[in-house]
Parts: sequence; C-alpha cells; structure tokens
Amino acid sequence: MNAHTQRISVSGPAGAIECAVDLPDGAARGVAVICHPHPQFGGTLDNKVVQSLARALLQLGYRTVRFNFRGVGASEGAWDEGRGEVDDALAVIAAERGAGEALVLAGFSFGGYVAATAASRLPAQDRAERLILVGPSTQKHQLPAVPDDTLVVHGEADDVVPLSATLAWARPQSLPIVVVPGGGHFFHGQITLLKTIVLRAWH
Repeated sequence: MNAHTQRISVSGPAGAIECAVDLPDGAARGVAVICHPHPQFGGTLDNKVVQSLARALLQLGYRTVRFNFRGVGASEGAWDEGRGEVDDALAVIAAERGAGEALVLAGFSFGGYVAATAASRLPAQDRAERLILVGPSTQKHQLPAVPDDTLVVHGEADDVVPLSATLAWARPQSLPIVVVPGGGHFFHGQITLLKTIVLRAWH
C-alpha cells in the first residue's frame, strides 16, 4: 500500500498465509483485519476497495492486516469454497491480534461473507469491536446475523451483488445500510467517498 508496508507470512491451516501489514503513526488503537473479494475472480489483498478500507482504518489509528486467501499470491493451499477461507481469516486474527487487543474485521464482496462468518465464530470475550462489510456477498452466500453497529456499505447500481439481496438479508435484523447513489460493485470513481464513509462511521 505504501513504502512502509511489511510483507509477512503467518501459519494457516493450509500452509503459509501472505499478509501485508501497515502501522499507524503512534500507538495502535487495535488491529484491523481486511478480507479481499473472490479469489476465483481476481480478488487479492491489493484490491482497490480493500486498500481503501485499510487506508481509512490506518488513518483511524489501527494496525491494518490485509491477507491473501489460500492459493492466492504467496499463500499456500487451494480454493476451498469459502470454508477454508474463513479458517484462513481466523488464523490471521489469532496470529496478529495481541491479547485483549481491539479488533476490527472488514471485508469486501466474498470477503464480506468471510469477515461476517469469522466474526460470528469468535468467542464472546474475543468479539470484534466493529465489523465493516462492503458490497457483501449476500446473494450467493449465507451470511450470519451481525451486530447492530456493523457498517454495511452497498452500491445502488451493484451488478454483481444486487442491493435487493443485501436489503433482504438486513431487513430481519433491522440493520441500516449505507447506499452509495449510482455506485457499482467496485465503486469505480467513488473510492474516496467509500473511505470517507468509513471515517465518518467512527465519529
């Protein structure tokens, strides 16, 4: 993401997991783990939306960790239909989160499904401080219910995950959605706005 990004690997259930870590100025207020979109459609830790989420969270004072799912980049293993990818996220959280450290979990598209599912599997005492889901894969994946302070951002004109699918998932939870007018799935031309939405959610 910048000249100060550290590339590291952590041990995962399918082998090494490639991570990119960025440190904030001063002491970190916690760690933010960000999950990338679908590996079989070109999703990597360098995705523009993933980088935008990392920049926003870095600005908010979090140490940010982006990682490649199994079989992507330098991460070992092979695509596992979403099951193993959730295990990858949990392995990164376990490796990178200090004892008692605040955790933010974020994900884009397929990564939103992974982040929500991983969050639901953390023990109560280890739950995430906040969850951010951008264009989450609510049509093709079964997302669990999420905490009521979860930030969900969806493009009005998303042609990959219809806004209607995310509204149908959110409705039984009475969960508000931030809808970006005219926004597509990848938020082309609206990445700065996406970052601003995240920053505003913390104020």
